[in-house]
Amino acid sequence: MHMDTVSAPFEADLDDKRAALGYVSEAFAEGCLDGLDGDCMAQAALFAAFQELVMTYGEEATARYAEGFPDRIRGGAFTTAPQH
Repeated sequence: MHMDTVSAPFEADLDDKRAALGYVSEAFAEGCLDGLDGDCMAQAALFAAFQELVMTYGEEATARYAEGFPDRIRGGAFTTAPQH
């Protein structure tokens, strides 16, 4: 499936996204409890996520999706703690 043929291929049901985040967070915590570094877990999670997106949507659509990350990161979309 290519992004040109689908208006929003990366949008999913909000409840499904929350459930999926719960599973990923649990796996993350379990890995850290087993002694894996949080940074190592984060990089592995990103690799697995992008691998899945490429398999599902293709390289070009995934690359276009990822282009929006710098602005989202700088805008606080992934920040969970208050910033000073």
